[in-house]
Amino acid sequence: MAATPLELMRSGGWYSCLLPELDDLRCAARRACHAHATQDPDQRGPFAAELGALFAAVGENVFIEAPFHCSYGLNLHLGDEVYINAGCTILDSAPVRIGARSMLGPHVTLACADHNRDIKQRARGIERALPVTLGEDVWIGAGATVLPGVTIGDGAIIAAGAVVTKDVASGSRVAGVPARAL
Repeated sequence: MAATPLELMRSGGWYSCLLPELDDLRCAARRACHAHATQDPDQRGPFAAELGALFAAVGENVFIEAPFHCSYGLNLHLGDEVYINAGCTILDSAPVRIGARSMLGPHVTLACADHNRDIKQRARGIERALPVTLGEDVWIGAGATVLPGVTIGDGAIIAAGAVVTKDVASGSRVAGVPARAL
């Protein structure tokens, strides 16, 4: 039996992101992100209930500023005391794990989608999804981007504006485009 687009997406296989099954999931995530962005902050609390219902796992004392965007939500795993600042985007077509006490500065992007290099395949929506993992106590500065398949070790610091294309060792500090150790 052939794998579904969702199964292919979660396994890192090539799939079409333009199928109704995935459109429906993205639409649910957009509605949840909209609810999060438009609810009164005093009533919303640390994040909208609609967002929490999407996520795979949410630890204690997580706080997500508005606005926030995720592709699906169902692949997000947030540890205790994670803080996500305003304007963050998490393209969670693969599992995204954010360890306890990690902080994302404003406008950080975590991207799992890796589009096909062949123009005809890309036009058909063919992509694969590679996981992004942040260890515990990671700090990602404003406007940084973490690309598909990257793991950032415990206690690492990513400078503002960095583009992280490769794994970052625990305790490291990286900056630049592409990010390199300081």
